[in-house]
Parts: sequence; structure tokens; C-alpha cells
Amino acid sequence: MRILIWHVHGSWATAFLQGGEDYLLPVVPGRGPDGRGRADTWTWPERAREVTPAQLREEGCDVVVLQRPHEFALLEEWTGLRAGVDVPAVYVEHNAPPEKAAATVHPLAGRGDIPVVHVTAFNALMWDCGAAPTTVIEHGVPDPGYRYTGERERLGVVVNEPVRRWRVAGTDVLLRLAESVPVEVYGMGMAALAERAPALSGFLHDDVPQAAMHDALARHRAYFHPYRWTSLGLSLIEAMLLGLPVLTLATTAAPESVPAAAGVVSSDPEALAGAARRWLADPDEARERGLAARTHAADRFALERFLSDWQRLLKEVV
Repeated sequence: MRILIWHVHGSWATAFLQGGEDYLLPVVPGRGPDGRGRADTWTWPERAREVTPAQLREEGCDVVVLQRPHEFALLEEWTGLRAGVDVPAVYVEHNAPPEKAAATVHPLAGRGDIPVVHVTAFNALMWDCGAAPTTVIEHGVPDPGYRYTGERERLGVVVNEPVRRWRVAGTDVLLRLAESVPVEVYGMGMAALAERAPALSGFLHDDVPQAAMHDALARHRAYFHPYRWTSLGLSLIEAMLLGLPVLTLATTAAPESVPAAAGVVSSDPEALAGAARRWLADPDEARERGLAARTHAADRFALERFLSDWQRLLKEVV
């Protein structure tokens, strides 16, 4: 099966591209948002290959996996094919509704021919998808293996564009926590955060390759997930698989994704700070919680289940 998919969400695509099909990744000069091609910071299989718009028009595809509304127009411009009419299509909705939490109408709500695939049941509940058929395929994550040492007495945090996405990413919550608990932050856009929080400048790591970041995170005593309003972050799942105990705000899909044995889920930042201080003083409890986190994540977010769910859906659509 030749699957056309744009490189939009690198961590999610890393899992999706493990399915054994022939994946076509658009690439354009300059590798902008509409043609990034293969990833630099994730390990992708060779069968995920780059194609220019001209090559795509000549080769075609069996199904297109859409992730952004304007990809409908890109597909027609580049190939002459209409998604859901000339070529089977599915639409992956990675995000929670960005505006009114329970009243935002999905871009595909007026169509009944293209399934919308949500990555969490929470997202499916909150989006108004109208006539569009919907399903949920929860995340699957390639297992990085148990690497936890917990030797570094700081919380590890992964946040991309923390200044631009300030309240959505919970950056204000992170900085408040950092006043009483040592933290270390990984992600894109760290220079802007250093300007806003100079005291953290020695503990910010910009755009670290995934494997190196996993090794670094595993040395932290625990993981803090500050996101206030977003879909379920893959970094949270990866931290659990690495064996870290986790602290997360009780928002979106987090409460049903992190069991009590694996960490602390709370809408009270002070409760999270208290748990962090306790784990910094008690590495044995932190390690025990981390082992429970790994056991849960390996079962709930297994890559094999994720790929099987996608294989079933794509066969139905094609």
C-alpha cells in the first residue's frame, strides 16, 4: 500500500511509519512545512521515502493520510486528485479543539466521506465532527527500553515553543514550579525561554535528537508534564516507558492515561510540587512509581496495537 503522508508531527509519525507499508513523504525546496521530507532527529525506516510534487503526480498513491485542512488543496494542486473522491483518505486530528472547548466545529464536519481519526477519546468527545465518521486510535510508541537511573535530582520537562505556546503549554506553571523545585527543560524554542527566565538558561536544551533526549531524561528523578490544554503529549508516554515517575496537570486525556501508581495527576500545581520534593528526597519511591509507569505505558500504548488499529482502518478505507 502506498500511503501519502506529510511530515507534520515527527514523534507520532515515527510510530506510524513502522507499519511496513510504502510511505510517500512530500519534499519541497527549503523543506518548509508542506514538504519537510524525512526527519533529522528521529529514526525512520528506509521505506519512508521522499517524493517531490512532480514525482507524486507521476507515481500516485493508494490512500492519503491528511493532518491539516490545507492538505486537501495541496493534494489536488500537486496530483490532480481529490481526497475522498479520486483517492481514499483519512484525516488524523492530533489536537484538542483550539477555541471553544466543547463547541468548536471540525473542518471536516460537513463531509461524510472521510473518517476523522482522533488520538484520544477526550479529543473525540470535545470536537464537533458533525457528519464525519469518527474513530479513536490511541497513541502507540516505539519502546525506548527501561533506562531510568534517577541520579539527577531535577525534574525533566519536554516543551516545544514554550514562549509562543505560553498558557497552552503551561509554561507559566512550569516557571512557578521552578521557583521551588529544580527543573531541566528540553525542546524547540529554548532561546526564547532563556530570555524570559534567565535563571534557567544553564538548564535548557534546544532541539535534542530523540535518542539523546531519552538518555538525558532517564537520568532525571522524575518527569513533569506542564501542558494545560493540548492533546496527550507523546513525551509523557515516552517518559513513562523510560521508567520515570510522572507529574502532570489533570487536564485533557492525562487523568485516564496516568494511573495513581505511576505518578501524580492534579490540577493543583502545589500538589505536584509537593510530590516532586518528596521524590527528590526519596529515590526509592520514585523508582517504584517509575516501574509502575513503564508497565502501564507498555500495555496501554503498545506500538503493535497502534499499528494493528491503523492497518485495519486503512484496509477498510482503501
